Formats: sequence, structure tokens, C-alpha cells
Amino acid sequence: MRRALALALVVPLSVAIAVPATSAQPPLPASEFSVLARAGAGGYDVVAAEKAVRAAGGTVVASNAAAGLITATAPAGGFLERISRDRAVFGAAKAKSIGTVPKSGKAVPKPDVVEAEPGRAAPRPGSSAGLDPLDDRLWGLKSVRSDLARTVQPGDKRVKVGVIDSGIDGTHPDIAPNFDHAASRNFTTDIVADVNGVPVDGPCEYRGCVDPVDVDGSGHGTHLAGTIAAAANGFGVSGVAPNVTLVNLRAAQDSGFYFLQPTVDALTYAGDAGIDVVNMSFYIDPWLYNCVANPADSPAEQAEQRTVIEATRRALDYAHRKGVTMVVALGNQHSDLAAPRPDATSPGFPANSTHPRTVDNATCLTLPVEGPHTIGVAGFGPSQAKADYSNYGVEQISVSAPGGYKRDYFGTPWYDSRDNEILSTYARSVGVAAGYIDAAGDITPAGTSVGIRKETAADGRVGYFRWLQGTSMAAPHAAGVAALIVSQHGRPAGGGGLGLNPDVVQRILERTASKIPCPVPRTVDYLKEGRDASYTATCEGDAEFNGFYGHGAVDAWAAVTHGRYRS
Repeated sequence: MRRALALALVVPLSVAIAVPATSAQPPLPASEFSVLARAGAGGYDVVAAEKAVRAAGGTVVASNAAAGLITATAPAGGFLERISRDRAVFGAAKAKSIGTVPKSGKAVPKPDVVEAEPGRAAPRPGSSAGLDPLDDRLWGLKSVRSDLARTVQPGDKRVKVGVIDSGIDGTHPDIAPNFDHAASRNFTTDIVADVNGVPVDGPCEYRGCVDPVDVDGSGHGTHLAGTIAAAANGFGVSGVAPNVTLVNLRAAQDSGFYFLQPTVDALTYAGDAGIDVVNMSFYIDPWLYNCVANPADSPAEQAEQRTVIEATRRALDYAHRKGVTMVVALGNQHSDLAAPRPDATSPGFPANSTHPRTVDNATCLTLPVEGPHTIGVAGFGPSQAKADYSNYGVEQISVSAPGGYKRDYFGTPWYDSRDNEILSTYARSVGVAAGYIDAAGDITPAGTSVGIRKETAADGRVGYFRWLQGTSMAAPHAAGVAALIVSQHGRPAGGGGLGLNPDVVQRILERTASKIPCPVPRTVDYLKEGRDASYTATCEGDAEFNGFYGHGAVDAWAAVTHGRYRS
């Protein structure tokens, strides 16, 4: 059962790129704010809210009329208090510092819960060759039966999947054939440092501090894109839906932070641009849980969180009305989302601003996964054991999918094997910046230790690949199946595309999922795998629907062959 207002997360793996700036970044005595217009009978009165911004001493930078969200800049002193008193405004939040010179030149990435543990590679038993050379290493591809589904429906180019993430490396040999450069957008501007002078993204790599639409800031988005739709082109790996179109809808900073305005802009753009499916493997910063009125937070922080909740709800509603199916990672906090643990990580921006909070499930939401119209995806390992890190619980879960679980198969030779994780595409520029790939394009010892792999085709094309695990990796398996559902069952839509009501997509995805019952016993601990008691989880529900697997494991073959629906 879902709460009416509902992001749960996946904290993405982010490797910040720190490259010398092409020009100096002068300090600016201003901060950026998100201002949400109040709703009226005719929609959102953005004009009145913009007038309020100017009256409060701010400057309107951009407005999103679909959600009523305005980006404004102003000196920090007193602006929030003045703007919040205006009746045209629902709420306002300080977004980020926009012009502080860093105290040091090295960027500090957002803390990462998705593991990339050192380990050994071991062959998976019983694997067979796929359509591409490395597909025999993709146990997840076979788990969702994409290898069978593609004999009937490999995906339709008219179906567009938006990856709202850190970007997509559109030059990767496995991505380029399916990448739509023209439709892709970058909604972020690099942040050199926060208000305390602590580096965030570090010096800008591109003039104007806006990366091109075919560049990935951390490698996370490219990995997800490959799982969704790497081309079946005789090279590297192939994706769950290897013939659909990929669109980069970048909303993340290089450092891995996902702020409100870029996320809302990406969602509303997806609706306007005819995107069929979006994948969201993150939570909206700086609050892991956005609480309506948590007593541990200041009045300004409470108002900020209410603004995040309302703006996100508006954007999700808008995208859904426009026909976008929204697939979201359930999160990596190994928590039952109906009984969240105390939050000691928020607000995560700027640096050194966190304070402990008790989280009230009734009034606190992790977004976007706890927002409306989302399909929450949990992660499991190659044995179908619930991954230790994966969030769970009957409240928000829809389905489950391969997310990787390196510690799977404890007590066997397959335990702690790199092949228990998810192999997918990796951005070369990120690897070079992190020291995983050298100037000649060869993998360094550091790159080998974290699972970077280089492949060279007969014609000289070079691509890089990496093993990772997390519900970030589970969600794109489900997004790929959703794209196949639209490809198989969709109907012609405007602009020469295909379309399918997102509620129908979700219904087919859930009804054709492979049922997985709760384990026996229902309570599972991970003590022998080296985890503490906080990872212990109890599965509620039955084989039809439960807190570990939802309606079951997504099944591409069943979805395209048995997914008929009533018109």
C-alpha cells in the first residue's frame, strides 16, 4: 500500500571530475533559491510569483511553468523571509551557493552507499554466450529474460527512455547507436564550491560551467544507460531493450548531488518531449527524508522541505499526465521504508550542516520514490537473495530486479565474486579523471581493483565497462522491461512516436513479474557476510506480493508475450 504523497533513493556512485578550469571563477555574493508559486483555480500563478521574487530583492533566472517552480538569485540575507510572506508563493528554499571560491582545488564527492568493493573475478556457472561478447557475464540480462524477449521484441527506436542522472557518455561504442543527442538536455550548472568554501564539483571543465549533453559527470548515468539499452552491435554488452532510444536528462552535479530545480526541470521536460520511460536512481538533495515539520529542523528548513515535497509531487503528476512511466530505485539504506531509521545524514549540503533527526513515516518522504506514480524497484543478487543494502517493505515497493550482490552465495566458491555485481558501460573521461584509466587509455592498477574493463573491437573502437551494485542497477533493468512493454503494446503517438498509458505499463510490468515468495525463515540477517544487525530484515507478505520482491522479479519475456491489456 502506498502513501498518497510520496523519492527513496539510490545514492548514486559519483566520481567527481576535477580538471583545471578554462577561466577563473569570480566570487559572487549571491545564493540560488527555488521559489514555488501558489496554485490557483487556473493553475500556478508564475507571473505573480516572479513579481514577488523581484519585490523581495531577487532576480528571476528561469521559470518552470509546468510545476510553478522559479529559479531565483538573491543575497541570502532576509530573502527567504521576505519571499515567504508573499501570498503568491507556496514556499521557497535555498538551493545552493553559486559563486564561492574553493579553499582547495579538489572536489569532494557526495558520500556513496553503492558499493564498489575490491574483489576477484570468477566465472559464473552455467552461463552461455549472448548477442554481444560480454553478455555471458550479464546474469541480470538472463534473469529478466531479455535474451529471450529480444527474439520477439528487441525494442522500437520510437520508444525513448530518459535517464535522469549524472549524464550519458554518448560517444561510448555501445551507447552511441541508440543515443539521441538532439533530444538530450543538461539541466545543471557545475558548482565550484559551497558557501563554506568546501569544493563540490571542483573547477569547471567547460566554459560556462555547463557540460555538453553527451558527457557524464560521474559515470553513474552511463552505467544505467548501458543496462537499459546498450546496442546489440557485436561489441561489449547489450541492454535489456537493445533497440530503444536513450535520452540524457542530466540532473546531477559532477559530485553526485541531485537538487530540486534540475530534477523538476528534467521531469517536466520528459513530459513535453515525448519521453516514454524515465529511470531515476537517486534521491533529491539535501534531505534524505523531507519532513513536513520535523521538530529537529529550523522553521526555514521545514519550509524548504515542504517546498521540495510539493514541487516534486507537481513534477511527477505532470510527467504522468503526459504519458511518462517513472521507474525509481528503492534505495540503499537497507531500511523498511514504512519504518525508517533515524536520519543522521541530512541536510547533506552544504558541508557540515547535518544534524540527527527522528523520522516520522507519516510526514517524512524520501523523494522521488515516495512520490506519486512511481514504480519502486528493489535489488537482488544472482541467487535471487535480497541484496543486503536494498531497501524493502510493502509500502513503496512495486517490483524487484537484478541489482548485484557481491556477498551472495556465502560459503561457496562464488561468494565475494565480482561477477555477482552488474557489468555495464563506463565513461572513459570519468575513469581518466579518477586515475582508473591512464592517458594512453590503459587501465591502471587502481582501475583494476574497482572492476574497470577495457574492450577493443576489430575496427579499433574502444569501450570501457565496470561492475557495480545497488538499487541504482536494479531500476534500469525494470526501466528496460518497461521500454519493451511500450515497444510491444504501445500505439502510435504524436510526432511519429509510440505511446502507452503509464498506468497500463505499470500494470503489465507487475502482472507479468515472476513471483518470488518470502524466504524461510522470513527474517534474514547478514551477520555471516560481515554486516551488523542493522541489516537484518523481515519479509512481510506472500508470494503474490511481499516486501522483499514486490509483485516479483521483472520478466521481459513474459511482458512482451503475455502482456496483453484491455484497451
